[in-house]
Amino acid sequence: MFDFLGGDDDFDDEEELDDEEDLDAELTEATIVYCPYCGESVELLLDASGGEMQEYVEDCEVCCQPWSVRVTIDQDGVAHVDVNALDE
Repeated sequence: MFDFLGGDDDFDDEEELDDEEDLDAELTEATIVYCPYCGESVELLLDASGGEMQEYVEDCEVCCQPWSVRVTIDQDGVAHVDVNALDE
């Protein structure tokens, strides 16, 4: 589940770097999807910093065919992922 972190603007550079590293770790989640072409399972990294609704093209790591990826993040921070053949 994605957690969005709030922060305090009053901190020094070293603390800021640590907070940015923590934020990156919190905003990325992995999920398993299945390629609509070859059927192989592939780990897909999700990045909540892209917004609540994301659509993009990504190639399968196994067969290199292009996917249409749609990610929606609901009010509870749960990501829902749809992967389709690009030509659908």
